Amino acid sequence: MLRLFPLSDADDLPVWQRPVVLLFVMAAAMPVAFATWSALLNNFVIEVAGFDGKDIGWLHTVREIPGLLAVGVIALLLLMHEQVLGVVSLLLLGVATALTAYFPSMGGILTITMLSSIGFHYYETVNQSLQLQWLTKAEAPRVLGLLLAAGSAATLLAYGAIVLTWEALGLSYADVYLIAGGITALLAVLAMLAYPRFEAREPQIKTLVLRRRYWLYYLLQFLSGARRQIFVVFAGFMMVERFGFAVHEVTALFLINLVANMIFAPLMGRAVGRFGERATLLFEYAGLIAVFLAYGGIYHFGWGVLLAAALYVIDHLFFALALALKTYFQKIADPRDIAPTAALAFTINHIAAVFLPAALGYLWLVSPGAVFVAAAGIALASFLLALLIPRHPAPGHETIFASPLATAPAE
Repeated sequence: MLRLFPLSDADDLPVWQRPVVLLFVMAAAMPVAFATWSALLNNFVIEVAGFDGKDIGWLHTVREIPGLLAVGVIALLLLMHEQVLGVVSLLLLGVATALTAYFPSMGGILTITMLSSIGFHYYETVNQSLQLQWLTKAEAPRVLGLLLAAGSAATLLAYGAIVLTWEALGLSYADVYLIAGGITALLAVLAMLAYPRFEAREPQIKTLVLRRRYWLYYLLQFLSGARRQIFVVFAGFMMVERFGFAVHEVTALFLINLVANMIFAPLMGRAVGRFGERATLLFEYAGLIAVFLAYGGIYHFGWGVLLAAALYVIDHLFFALALALKTYFQKIADPRDIAPTAALAFTINHIAAVFLPAALGYLWLVSPGAVFVAAAGIALASFLLALLIPRHPAPGHETIFASPLATAPAE
């Protein structure tokens, strides 16, 4: 990755070496480590470390601290090329995941989780920025949907291997984490050695950018982070704690999610392109309100495991529509703002994620259903805010209150 190459000349490269292909390589590499870590996590911490709801809440709080500090990417961009930073972060994620099972104590799990989380969150910050810089506004919804499907397909292979071999071969947590993390690390090295450094069409601002006209995007990011965190921490934990799912059963549920994402993510990308960000986000948030209320009903009314599993899959499908938030920002942003705003938005997305898991972990001990009712309230707030998105967002027309003829202000 030593050679600089203008993005405008990327069509002159062999197909396999073009920037869009690199996005697909990274999209496949990241979830092999992260999704495998997530699939085994609840069983690993309960069976090996004896975690309860309070402990898992603290673990996820620690995991989200690097997300809160994602704004530090702006400082690192003064020292490193953005693409290089993304690949190095991906490498860190792979290595840390590979070592996870070798630190089975509370302190060890928190430490290795912090390292893998730095890799994950800094990679995701840079990756979102590169996607919006390297893809045109016309192709972004379709390609973002395909990238989601590619990540699901790569993870499907990993999960399929777990389901088929976990009991048959008597695999340990160390075996699976080492293999999955190693694959991600190797793909990161490939991305580092086989591709040139692509120079974006618009030089990125490398200082903190906070624009008043992006206020709606910031708020939606904040609520998205809070809502997603409740699902990530407690929905899977519920499947293990309440219904006694084993590793291969949790992974089988993840496999169903992946197949559904492979089928529907490209369709969702096309839906964003056809119906616009406002309509698709409203559909997502309305669906999530219903799903989270149903989660609460599982505890209050004693609804069964089949409904819980179905809701888990439906929840994942609705979250895939979050790509509309990316394309909304792409349409309203100054092209030079994409990298610094991606870092700031990732930090905003993780503000609630730092305190919610720990706080709701204590609420979980008293009333698990109330945790999901809180998530439904957050989804409702997101729905109301999404009503402010115009049908055709653009610079100067970021909300329905701004005139579509206005010139975008500098601040």
